[in-house]
Formats: sequence, C-alpha cells, structure tokens
Amino acid sequence: MGFIWTIIVGFVAGLLARAIKPGNDAMGWIMTIILGIAGAVVGGFLAGVIGIDANGGFTRLAFSVIGAIVLLFIYEIVTGKRKV
Repeated sequence: MGFIWTIIVGFVAGLLARAIKPGNDAMGWIMTIILGIAGAVVGGFLAGVIGIDANGGFTRLAFSVIGAIVLLFIYEIVTGKRKV
C-alpha cells in the first residue's frame, strides 16, 4: 500500500508544482508522477537540511511540491528552455 500511496502523493505534488511554477512544461502524466516522486525525495532532503520533520501529512506534501518545483527549474536550465 505504501507504493501506491507514494505514486498518489507524487502525482499530486507533480501537478501542484506544474501549476505553481510559471511557464510551459509539456510532459505527460507519467512524467508528472516521476517529477512528484523525485520532488518528494528532494523535498525530504531539503527538510532534513533545515531540520524539519517532513514524514507525513501536509508537511510532506508541501516539501514534495517544493522539491518538484526545484526540479522543474533545474530541468529548464539543463534543457535550455527560456522564457521569451
């Protein structure tokens, strides 16, 4: 059940990150899920660095979204996509 819950939280985090970050990030729903799951990992790392416990609830989702937004900015830099 934990794996399914991770996919659901990853999907929600990926959708929220893509909605919050400005710009056109054309990717499918599978990439959105992967973005959210990777964002959860990055967000958990960031929470640990600043000393916040992000193991559940809203805090986990918030840091997952923050991590996914960071990954979207990194993706934009790596692929060279710039706003005109």
